[in-house]
Amino acid sequence: MDYAERLKKLPPYIFVEIDKKKKKALEQGRDIINLGIGDPDRPTPEKILKFIKEAAEKNENHKYPIGRGSKIFKDAIITWMDKRFNVGVENDEVLALIGAKDGITHLPLAFVNPGDIVLIPDPGYPGYLAGTLMAGGEPYFMPLKEENGFLPDLSAIPPEVFKKTKIMWLNYPNNPTSAMADYSFYEEVLSYAEENSFIIAQDAAYSETYFKEPPISILEIKGAKKNCIEFFSMSKTFNMTGWRVGFAVGNKKIINGLSTVKENMDSGTVCALQEASANALLYCDKEAEEIRNLYKKRAAIFYIGLKEIGYEVFAPQATLYLWVKVPENYSSLEFANIALDMADLVITPGIGFGKEGDRYFRIALTVEEDEIHKAIERFKKLKDIL
Repeated sequence: MDYAERLKKLPPYIFVEIDKKKKKALEQGRDIINLGIGDPDRPTPEKILKFIKEAAEKNENHKYPIGRGSKIFKDAIITWMDKRFNVGVENDEVLALIGAKDGITHLPLAFVNPGDIVLIPDPGYPGYLAGTLMAGGEPYFMPLKEENGFLPDLSAIPPEVFKKTKIMWLNYPNNPTSAMADYSFYEEVLSYAEENSFIIAQDAAYSETYFKEPPISILEIKGAKKNCIEFFSMSKTFNMTGWRVGFAVGNKKIINGLSTVKENMDSGTVCALQEASANALLYCDKEAEEIRNLYKKRAAIFYIGLKEIGYEVFAPQATLYLWVKVPENYSSLEFANIALDMADLVITPGIGFGKEGDRYFRIALTVEEDEIHKAIERFKKLKDIL
């Protein structure tokens, strides 16, 4: 038997490949510092675990979670969007997800036909490309360059490309670069979407992991709902990666399209987790702030330490990551292999996020402070060797 052509088009998922090498090194008894995948090292807060336990004990939460989300979760999302962004949302503009990745990878199946173009940031989260290829779409990569603040140069995209575009993916705060977007950028993007009738899909999974001013929602821009859907995640905000809960907010037709796909693919987000997530959104601002401040402190220590030993680091503004330039004369994959082989450091090569990422590597801020100091020493030894 042979795999479907759509499967053959998918590039290797870089995090799986890195995990294989990491496991092999650990089996050899080596003292590995894992700065690879962005999975929080701290557990889900006790308050949220209590919410989960209480919700799991309710009989009504033991049934299929059929539908677009429980009333308690959708009501909490509506309240949170108003409180956090001053964005008014209606019930049919909200959809519960099995993590943001669920919605991100399934959205193209609702709107993209073979030959349609999907605009994808480069570097960018691999799920944007995977969902596009699964739907038979044609990816068109938008370079994110440091000189542009890691925002795409929209004027560089040919008009004929915009005319064939069905979806434009955005992700701010940005993974992997940690860059932010402002009102003027979103207004420019919306003008292109309005003129060419395409969907703007904004991945806001890191909206609550910021170090200075809170990021804005694209839905704050007047008229944005006409063309936009925005994805949010409980994972990074509340250390809930393993529980798999997210949600989408936006234009009701876009929400309806994504929901229709999901209704034919899965049976919805676990009811107990929806209830617990609702309570987290409503009553866990303190926990979210503590998590945010932890990453802010880690980012500052790592950033200063790497700068002092000569690495070129993009100043972190948000997310769980640092975006660092690879030493000259090496590709990102070469340097990642050297870091593991010679310094017992697991880092993510930028090529895993696209061609434009190959001059960088990503560090996840998911280790304790003493491990960060050890990692900085190992990066220093690497610098001295290279």
